Amino acid sequence: MNEASSTIGVLLDQRRAELLEGWLRAQLAVPGLRTDLIGADELRVESDRFLTALRDAVAHDAENRDVTGPQWAGVREFLMDLSRTRATRGFSPTETATFVFSLKEALFGELRTRGVSREELADAVWSVTQLLDALGLFTTEAYLRTREQVIQRQQEELLELSTPVVKLWEGVVAVPLIGTLDSARTQVVMESLLQRILETDSAIAIIDITGVPTVDTLVAQHLLKTVAAARLMGADCIISGIRPHIAQTIVHLGLDLNEVITKSTLAAALVVALEQTGFEITRRRVATS
Repeated sequence: MNEASSTIGVLLDQRRAELLEGWLRAQLAVPGLRTDLIGADELRVESDRFLTALRDAVAHDAENRDVTGPQWAGVREFLMDLSRTRATRGFSPTETATFVFSLKEALFGELRTRGVSREELADAVWSVTQLLDALGLFTTEAYLRTREQVIQRQQEELLELSTPVVKLWEGVVAVPLIGTLDSARTQVVMESLLQRILETDSAIAIIDITGVPTVDTLVAQHLLKTVAAARLMGADCIISGIRPHIAQTIVHLGLDLNEVITKSTLAAALVVALEQTGFEITRRRVATS
């Protein structure tokens, strides 16, 4: 293994230019290469930087070849940046990992030209395979972590966008809910509503569940928590959008909403809110000829 490692180190040091050209040809020959997402010049720069980091790591860790060790920190950092960039650009995990795996062809080609014995060649090929497989798996894992972070951030942004708190009248705010209400979304709703109550000094908050398809025990608990939090801020809550099947479900589940004002429509809830804040709604007389 030491001789194989030494051979790889020599190739990375003495045959750097040939390796780079062979590797670029291998990458550009990959079927379905996303040339719309990355150009040949940028690909050359990335490949050259990786060869530099790989050469330094091999020179300091010629025996163990443990890519999790401190000697490989530069290689790992490069691959994490590469994975993060390609994930945000729209590359697939396979396309991202191919960047590392395609280096095998160039290294194998250079190994065959060195005129070493079959045993030495087999050892070197096995060493290269183990190394690049480990780095390729690391690249895939880094890509997946990045995608998970992107998806989580997008989910948080969607949650914020899907829970707007609007001011309907002086002292009255409303939050229309659409879709399923889970623990994570309840937290966002609660934070947004309380912040809006504070900003507008509102005394009434309307929680409209017209767009919530079903109400079960968990959803009801989430609503009650939001109501309790609003009361601590000095605002009373009205739950609107109680449709017939939701009313029946609440009764069958034995849920206690007696302390909360409920209305079937947002308009009815707004009337109650205006009355509680001291406003009166009257129909304007239409002049007749």
